[in-house]
Amino acid sequence: MRPVAWALAILGVVPVAGAQQKPKEEKAEGYLEWRQGDALVVDGQRVLTTAATKFKGKDEAKAVGSIPLGYEVKAKGTRRADGALQALEVEAKKNGAALFEGEVKSMTDQAESEYRKAGSFFQQLDGGKTQTIGRMYDSGAQVERARRIVDSVLPPYLDPNQVRVYVIENKEWNAFAMGNYSIYVFSGIMDDLDDDEMAIVLGHEIAHATHEHTRRQFKKAMWIQIAALGVTAAAEEIDDKNKRAVVQLLTVFGATAWRNGYGRDMEDQADRVGLRYAYEGGFDVRRGPDLWNRFAKKYGQSSPLANFFLSNHSLARVRAANLERELALNYAGGPKAAPMVAGRPATATPRASSERSSRSRDREIEVGMTESEVRRVLGAPQDRVRFGRRTQWVYERLTVVFEDGRVKEVKF
Repeated sequence: MRPVAWALAILGVVPVAGAQQKPKEEKAEGYLEWRQGDALVVDGQRVLTTAATKFKGKDEAKAVGSIPLGYEVKAKGTRRADGALQALEVEAKKNGAALFEGEVKSMTDQAESEYRKAGSFFQQLDGGKTQTIGRMYDSGAQVERARRIVDSVLPPYLDPNQVRVYVIENKEWNAFAMGNYSIYVFSGIMDDLDDDEMAIVLGHEIAHATHEHTRRQFKKAMWIQIAALGVTAAAEEIDDKNKRAVVQLLTVFGATAWRNGYGRDMEDQADRVGLRYAYEGGFDVRRGPDLWNRFAKKYGQSSPLANFFLSNHSLARVRAANLERELALNYAGGPKAAPMVAGRPATATPRASSERSSRSRDREIEVGMTESEVRRVLGAPQDRVRFGRRTQWVYERLTVVFEDGRVKEVKF
């Protein structure tokens, strides 16, 4: 049995040779975000179809090959030995406006405006009081670093110009994305994590926004509250006179999202999709399990402190197993050879075929460069060593030393 197939067998994805077991049917539900040859990338998974696959499409999705990026896709099938999902059925339709979508954007636009006006991120407390979480910045070195990573991991159907990035001055490890694609990162997590780790964090949070988890999380709860208020609404719209009540409810619910996270299924989906975002951006997603261990070590497994890994997420052991399974299914070959910027391949220098070209690449590494910039020149390092604010990237001929995410020196 091949190594990938054996790993999948251990994880329960495919049966070990000789065992008689019917393949387990699985689903992938999300959006068509990339194509890899004949494979559709949906819900972070590679979905393959055959002539026998039942297809149901609407609008421009006349056939599997004509589904536009960004369309809603539901696929059902079984796993192949290489980890791809062999689809028995595929449905595709345009991602149109859904219930409460407009209200979510209105609420988050208003919240973002208030944070910008105050120059800080805050939360509402009982009695109308507010608690400041930290000063908020939309420029500076940390914002630029977060911005570069965000642009690298965004799926190609999103316009980077519609995404705003802020850094909140706070020592804790946290990051979150609102429904209007405003992204907030705590300075503490940026101080302690390298670019690969930050890409996994930010990919996870962006997945919450792309997959409309705010709206989906609170849809059922809001209907209960709306009914209690006597507000009536049609299946897919709300009368203008009732929108104020709905926005008020959304504000109450939305204020807790950054602290408490989303439902477990949505958090697990954000893990899957976020890994795909980081992978397509050229980052090393194999860091995921170790990153989870670092979060668990820092905060414990039942800490009430909000952060992107520990808020209403799966138990540590379950989550670690999920991450390992994703790596075996989709990323057994390691990181991509070249990073992607906004869904498009970035120019990357290939491995030198001679000592002369290797020396030329070495000279391209300059003090002050970011981890992303070094990766684009040298590729992924063979090893990483962390010590305080510094991180060493070890290559065959040299070692690059970073301090606070930027090149401090190069050792030959």
